[in-house]
Amino acid sequence: MRWLVVSVVGPSMSPTLRDGDCLLAWRGARIRPGDLVLATFADLDRTVVKRAVRPVGPGPVRWYVASDNPYAGGDSATHGPARVLARVVWRYWPVLRSRR
Repeated sequence: MRWLVVSVVGPSMSPTLRDGDCLLAWRGARIRPGDLVLATFADLDRTVVKRAVRPVGPGPVRWYVASDNPYAGGDSATHGPARVLARVVWRYWPVLRSRR
């Protein structure tokens, strides 16, 4: 499956993304610095949404990723390089949230 649909949980990507936003991501897309990505950290058992900053090290490409909200943490400064799963290509709002 090349396309992934996920919901944002938490404030780490605020103000770019809000809790409850829905994202469409493309697995296998080329990643560039500045892209929003779905990623995993070796020490966490969940997928996160972060901003790709730069590729790190040789071998399988891992990325230094960052939160848009500097007060939220939970990015490569805390967990080290991340394995990027997909690039976010579209954000949309759930029907019930459209009037917030």
